[in-house]
Amino acid sequence: MRRSGRSLALNGKLAVNHPASRTPEESLDRSGELVFAGLPPRQMRGGRRRQSAHAFQKFARTDVRGYGRLLSFACFVCFVVEPLGPTRLHAGDQPQMGACFSRNMVSAEMGLPAAFDLDTGQNVLWTGRLGSESHATPVVANGRILMGTNNEAPRNEHRDGDRGVLMCFDEESGAFQWQLVVPKITTSRFWDWPRAGICSTPAVEGDRVYVVSNRGEVMCLDLAGLANGNDGAFQDEARHATPADEPVLPLADTDADILWLFDMIQELNVRQHDSAHACILIDGPFLYVNTSNGVDDTHKEIHSPDAPSLIVVEKATGRLVAVDRERIGPRIFHSTWSSPMLAEVDGQRRIFFAGGDGVIYAFEALKDIPPAGEVLGLRRVWSFDLDPTGPKENVQQYNSNRKVSPTNVKSIPVFHDGRVYVTGGGDLWWGKNESWLWCLNPSGSGDATTTGMVWRYRLGNHVMASPAVADGLVFAADCDGTLHCVDAATGEACWTFEANGAFWASPFVADGKVYCATQRGWAYVFELGREQKQLHSVKLDGPVSATPVAANGRLYLATMRNLFALALATGQGE
Repeated sequence: MRRSGRSLALNGKLAVNHPASRTPEESLDRSGELVFAGLPPRQMRGGRRRQSAHAFQKFARTDVRGYGRLLSFACFVCFVVEPLGPTRLHAGDQPQMGACFSRNMVSAEMGLPAAFDLDTGQNVLWTGRLGSESHATPVVANGRILMGTNNEAPRNEHRDGDRGVLMCFDEESGAFQWQLVVPKITTSRFWDWPRAGICSTPAVEGDRVYVVSNRGEVMCLDLAGLANGNDGAFQDEARHATPADEPVLPLADTDADILWLFDMIQELNVRQHDSAHACILIDGPFLYVNTSNGVDDTHKEIHSPDAPSLIVVEKATGRLVAVDRERIGPRIFHSTWSSPMLAEVDGQRRIFFAGGDGVIYAFEALKDIPPAGEVLGLRRVWSFDLDPTGPKENVQQYNSNRKVSPTNVKSIPVFHDGRVYVTGGGDLWWGKNESWLWCLNPSGSGDATTTGMVWRYRLGNHVMASPAVADGLVFAADCDGTLHCVDAATGEACWTFEANGAFWASPFVADGKVYCATQRGWAYVFELGREQKQLHSVKLDGPVSATPVAANGRLYLATMRNLFALALATGQGE
């Protein structure tokens, strides 16, 4: 199906200044994503994989001021491409949400299946049992896969009942390894929605896992779980895993090993809404985390107007080192849904973040760890208001108004080829029936609301999914169930497809294909191109909130209840 598309274009082209001081191994490609050249390939599994991880950890312990190179090295570890056979190439692990730093929903993986069937087992390697709801996205690192879910299929019969759960599986076999089990917040269901589980996608670096629990705790976990002992300063895992009104149960080898945690609710007076929904951004010694601050139970008041929306935590210790000073709280319409991304613009490393007020902020990335006891304010260098004519004061009075309301962003802004792409609009549950895909020019400084828009493209009534940008095309999927293919330069529609069900998961591009799946449990595969060519569609075993990911020659697709590892059989074509 074709259509002309509804777009608004502005003149202007961005030039990204690339520093001339990079080492021969590292450089920025035109997308602004860091790439490596001239480095030896590593094996997909075995000793050389472990050597790569150890080398990264050793590199990460070097002088903090040199983590511009660290940032590049991390991208190498995650995305280096190597030949593993005469026809297939694998890009490596997928240790965070989206591409390294840019958050673009793309991968360099090749040799992925264009078709699969859960009923017949076509191209299905293994299945990992989850709970009954799984709203996070899986990550793959160092032979392990981690995925947030709930506790409706308990792995430990002694830890039953509604809980938030982070499960760890073996990448090769799908065998269950360990789990983080977190009791629910019992204040009200609007703090920690029943059976929603852990909704935050973790990030992995070396043998450390960083995740935000359903209780608003920023956590550092041991990738090995408790199998190699209880490490770190935090030693009270048994108490943490047990509801306050129940006797403490002994730990098992299949429990998580918490190294440290930072409680955003207790320490910052954050009032999370529905759950914590954060995809942590790792940058050198820092973790950038959105707080999920939002409205109270009535949906009419902001309980914590002074709580920050974006914080920075020291990776090694969990110490708070910086917060935003924008006082976004009073302008939050529902919650702070979006997570940060990092890009280099005008020779400056910037953290881009969509606030709960519908404004895209760019902050200067931190360079040095502040002295003990000092908490910095993030320095805003650029901003863009996605809805400058929308309500700005007493915004909660527009709750349930489907014609007039503020704009909010549930997706993550994506950086590609010197542009920021982001989706947003009226809140799915309480806001106006209007959503858009924006292309922004992030250069310069100050308020760019009147100058920074390159184009705007109309989506359906609501949108939750992040865009994927590849080969001059932007793919955006909305809650009306429409997949849009848009020209990245002009904002004009190339084609659209009406799917069976709403999209919550983001479209994903890899191996010349576009993968997407809906809340009605349908998965679709398209050829990457300006002409619509559907390669496959299949009914799954349940709804999908998780974005598909690819790593080490496999495609991973999670429904609410199961995680599937998909790959071509040996010697098989697509």
